Amino acid sequence: MGKKLRIGVACGGTGGHIFPGLATANELVARGHEVTLWMAGKDIENDAVKAWKGEIITIPSEGFQFGLSPRSVKTVFKLFKAYRLSLSKMRGRAPDVMLAMGSYASFGPVKAAAKLGVPYVLHEANLLPGRAVSLLARDADTIAVSFEKTGYYLKHHNIVLTGMPLRKDIQLACDAPRGERAETDPLRIMVMGGSRGARVLNEVIPRALAMAAEKGVALEVEHIAGLQETEAIEALYAKAGAKANVHHFVQRMEEIYLKTDLAICRSGAATCAELAVFGVPALLVPYPHAVRDHQMSNARIMQDSGAADVVAQEDLTATWLRDYLVSVSEKPARLERMAAAMKKRGQSNAADQLADLLEKVGGA
Repeated sequence: MGKKLRIGVACGGTGGHIFPGLATANELVARGHEVTLWMAGKDIENDAVKAWKGEIITIPSEGFQFGLSPRSVKTVFKLFKAYRLSLSKMRGRAPDVMLAMGSYASFGPVKAAAKLGVPYVLHEANLLPGRAVSLLARDADTIAVSFEKTGYYLKHHNIVLTGMPLRKDIQLACDAPRGERAETDPLRIMVMGGSRGARVLNEVIPRALAMAAEKGVALEVEHIAGLQETEAIEALYAKAGAKANVHHFVQRMEEIYLKTDLAICRSGAATCAELAVFGVPALLVPYPHAVRDHQMSNARIMQDSGAADVVAQEDLTATWLRDYLVSVSEKPARLERMAAAMKKRGQSNAADQLADLLEKVGGA
């Protein structure tokens, strides 16, 4: 390795920005670099970075608002304040290179880095670029993307496909052999609603799975319900005689991915990336209120490659899903083709590639 670099990683805001940023930061530390995390002061960040042993700088930030309103004017002042605070923290000890994972939390640190002549790299997780990446793209040294077609939506001379950085335990586990399923084995389903908007999935999907079980479809279910109460969900499965484990949260997701025949879940960038590296075919139900409807765009890319099916939340009824599951259970070869297509999309070394890119830009 060349010289040791000082690297800033702006990854505050939401889990979709924190965890890939943290995965890349850990890879950079393992290579001997000095890494500082730039966070936004949100509650979710506390647990996410509690194991981090390096420096953390918190710059309170607020999401972008468009249009002319008192709130949008207030947001502009808050973003400017974040920039000024970032600049004061960065003066005298500027990083050699800055990585920003998108979101409003990137704005202050990136603008401060640009003011001080520090090159910066942006990472866009979703197919459609977020507002922060779109706003900051022009002066970026490089834009790293998770989806190749993201380049169609960004005008920049240097766009690099790295994939979505994943946690080390996911990277290490994804090449383990998945449990094979014989035609007479139960269909192993994973249900995951995500932290937001999970209520609809938690209400509709258990009823549909119970109805499919009553139609004779043999099922084994791992249902990750989030913060909602699990008793009613468990009761639905029990009544139908379907074998099901209902969880609030799963610490070791890799263990479930390796024994899943079909996932029913949202289509956030991290979820899509994890499904891909494990080769898990999916029925994707995009979160309908995502900014710019980016989850639907992610889902359509997965569908176009043959790796997933897609249903809009408004079209997801218990009867429709029951019939879908009956059809899937009768066509195991189709699931196998979807799994192979999903696996082709997997990029388990994204954190390594992004770290390589930062070393190059930083002159290591």
